Amino acid sequence: MSNASENADDLNQLSRLISQHAYSLGFSHCGISNTDLSAHEADYFNWIGLGYHGTMDYMEKHGTKRTRPTELIPGTQSVISVLMPYFEYEQHHPITQLQSSQQAYISRYALGRDYHKVLRKKLAKLAEYILTLEPQAALRGFVDSAPVLERQLAHKAGLGFLGKNSLLIHPKAGSWFFIGEIYTNLILPTHTRSVKDGCGSCQACIQECPTQAIVADGVVDARRCISYLTIEHPGPIDEVLRPLMGNRIYGCDDCQLVCPWNHFTPPNQQVDFKVRHQLDQASLIELFSWTEAEFEQNTAGSPIRRIGYEKWQRNIATALGNAQFDVDIVTLLEKNLGKVSEMVDQHINWALQQQLNKQKPEVKDQNLQKPGRPFHAAKYYLPKAIKTTTQTGFLDRPE
Repeated sequence: MSNASENADDLNQLSRLISQHAYSLGFSHCGISNTDLSAHEADYFNWIGLGYHGTMDYMEKHGTKRTRPTELIPGTQSVISVLMPYFEYEQHHPITQLQSSQQAYISRYALGRDYHKVLRKKLAKLAEYILTLEPQAALRGFVDSAPVLERQLAHKAGLGFLGKNSLLIHPKAGSWFFIGEIYTNLILPTHTRSVKDGCGSCQACIQECPTQAIVADGVVDARRCISYLTIEHPGPIDEVLRPLMGNRIYGCDDCQLVCPWNHFTPPNQQVDFKVRHQLDQASLIELFSWTEAEFEQNTAGSPIRRIGYEKWQRNIATALGNAQFDVDIVTLLEKNLGKVSEMVDQHINWALQQQLNKQKPEVKDQNLQKPGRPFHAAKYYLPKAIKTTTQTGFLDRPE
């Protein structure tokens, strides 16, 4: 009994040391789970079967590697999950940007350096530390770039509950964070108590989703999701969905902006996630005027670069069509015709027609809303530790 007890104590100590080192590297939360995702497998493959993954064929090709970690990395016994906050307090006010039709809204996670690179380096350092404690350990880190059910694993590790918007929500930290994992052959003590569901009867994210992509609790039809449409989708955007996209040119945060749990969002602590190139307050005209060389230069080290110049132009052309009428917009759209591709031209022509339609006095902008208020949800929930400075439009921490 004493040997078993000593071994358990050693493993608990190892687990504590891993968590402590994760915190020292800038991760806000750390948890450990086993590899059993059987409770989520049926839902995942039902989602695939309904075609909700859109053109992301790789998700189907991976088969059960995503739901069975030991098939992805044989010998895996435990998964270490970590969270890193990214919401930058010192940014142009996201609601002001979102509700200004001629401004460009970019998902908050993409305003700084590519999180894949930042978290991979941190996970590598965490793995190096674990090896100093357990030299024979096998360790493999992942950051949103392999068939891993990261939210479900983090949920099993006690790092939050799965919200109706399908995101992982921590009851004391909201959902503005990145998730990373380390698969290991170490048999570590796991967090057996899951976080209680915190959504209750709240429907804010479902109500507010601009394209109504949340088709059931925790189920998102990617084919309608603006994040998918602006980032993953390779072809023309459905004309029915274009007007609903507003000025969102890369990703969408609406389901997070109206989530009450994000009242507790901690601030970003990483210099790498600070806003670059003033993308938090850029105008659509400014960004649409970038040449391909400028796009490559200005998005170097950014997650935005992966979509390429063609989709960047497609997305902004769509947003320009949704903007209030402006002669300068019409001029710029006409100037950019024939410069990139037939697909981009298709969206430019659509945008031109939308702009010209708005010249008609009988046409009213159906997308107008009261400043500072969502369309359908009760209110926006920005972190309570910040205050809005209306003169500058920035989010500031209290004195």
